[in-house]
Amino acid sequence: MPVKIRLQRHGKKGKPYYWIVAADARSKRDGKYLEKLGAYNPNTNPATIDLNVDGAVTWLQNGAQPTDTARAILSYKGALLKNHLVGGVRKGALTEEQAEAKFNAWLEEKAGKVDAKKDGLAKAQAEAKAKALEAERAVNEARIAVEEVVEEPTEAVAEEVVAEETSEVETATEEATEEVVAEEAAPEAEEVKATKEEE
Repeated sequence: MPVKIRLQRHGKKGKPYYWIVAADARSKRDGKYLEKLGAYNPNTNPATIDLNVDGAVTWLQNGAQPTDTARAILSYKGALLKNHLVGGVRKGALTEEQAEAKFNAWLEEKAGKVDAKKDGLAKAQAEAKAKALEAERAVNEARIAVEEVVEEPTEAVAEEVVAEETSEVETATEEATEEVVAEEAAPEAEEVKATKEEE
């Protein structure tokens, strides 16, 4: 029976989630499988991969053939390297301890690269957020400046209107006082005329 290590799709539309399985090559993609080896979630950045490395190595030793994507995942997690080292131990080129030391050193190096990528992504995200905040601040300052420019003429116009109204009121009061003075002065002028005529 030909065995394949391949991906089995789960999840919802637009959000795929895969199981890494060892299955008969003749079975359906999402059908019956022999053993579940792990899971692969491409929706996160970097992608989340949970893999049983020892189980995958066992299947590889028994002749299971990975598909292209599954091969990339197995290589990323170190299953292919471990399979290679196990082959070296079986041939006598390495001891168990040497193979384990090489594999652990590779795992540490890989973890360092993944952490560096995560840090880079976090830094890029923080920079993008800071740029967006700065752009928003600039837009707000521009909006405030425009509002101030719009408010200044209205205040100036209001001051002019108030000044015109006060000047109109002042002229009206001056005219009214002149009329009152003229009316008060008119009887006195008539009395003076009348006294002059009598004389």
